[in-house]
Amino acid sequence: MSRSDRGTRALHQALPPALRDTVDDFAEHLSRVRNRSAHTVRAYVTDLVSLLDHAVRMGCVDLAELDLSVLRSWLARQRTTGAARTSLARRAASARAFSAWAHRAGLLPADVGAALASPRAHRELPTVLRADQAVALVEAPARRTPPSDPPPTDPPHAHPARTDPTIGPTSAATVDAAAAMDAATVDAAATVDAATVDAAAAAVPLRDRVLLELLYATGVRVSEACGLDVGDVDHGRRVIRVFGKGGRERSVPYGVPAQRALDEWLRRGRPALVGTRSGDALLLGARGGRLNPTTARQIVGGYAEAAGLPRTSPHDLRHSAATHLLEGGADLRAVQELLGHSSLASTQIYTHVSVERLRAAYRQAHPRA
Repeated sequence: MSRSDRGTRALHQALPPALRDTVDDFAEHLSRVRNRSAHTVRAYVTDLVSLLDHAVRMGCVDLAELDLSVLRSWLARQRTTGAARTSLARRAASARAFSAWAHRAGLLPADVGAALASPRAHRELPTVLRADQAVALVEAPARRTPPSDPPPTDPPHAHPARTDPTIGPTSAATVDAAAAMDAATVDAAATVDAATVDAAAAAVPLRDRVLLELLYATGVRVSEACGLDVGDVDHGRRVIRVFGKGGRERSVPYGVPAQRALDEWLRRGRPALVGTRSGDALLLGARGGRLNPTTARQIVGGYAEAAGLPRTSPHDLRHSAATHLLEGGADLRAVQELLGHSSLASTQIYTHVSVERLRAAYRQAHPRA
């Protein structure tokens, strides 16, 4: 549990029992009814606990006393503590979502959050790799140095002959034979273990390659890539089935390089890492469980650094995929569908990226720029 999670839990426990129950009911509503992801539920709950803690400090002993002035005071306090505009916008959205739900549930006499304004989040242009940089990144695992062979194990020491006079020569020979059998068993087990370790070590670059290929080829979110099951891959049509935000399902195509990486991973990589915790997960961690998004972010960042590229995250690969699609002539609506954006406005930022890159090329190349 992170420090922020521990802080939220402590504030939650300090709330009056009725407010604690309200927080739990709202979290269940987000998860079960709205089908929000665990990450979204955690963010909304964190904001709500902070809001209710502020309300209690202002003297609101009952939820019905929550009004617009308390919401505004809470946001103002967040701003004075250094919260970014994007964080303030998200927290305002959390407050409005909670207020609307509480009003529908009869916990608030009015939807006090409906009139809550929030600062417009400043949207910075996303980091976008050049096409050659993206190719260098996805091909980086193929250039990874294979692990060195483990040092040979020392042969087990022979058991000394039994010198007890009550044991005859035949018994001593039996003991020596048993010791030799034990040594052979140890050697065989060590050989099997070493082979297993080597196979697992060789599987990791294959896993990394297919992760990078899928992130760039499809533009999926890192949580969507890590949530893929083996059955979500349609090899014949080269399409993956993705479950995005809100549980929305979409089909996303991928290309020949990603198909080759998938084939190699499923043939030689995944069987070496599969274990009792693997289930149907497509991408596995080193211990056999489903690959964690945090680990996936570390993989992307590590290979980018090793390749001498700018600091890169999985979301940067998503940005790069969208931008390269638009620069290659793809329709904006098609890119919206591929990325799983519910609104076209979310996709239009990539047209701004393309224009900025066009301006940069113009300034660099045109004699009268």
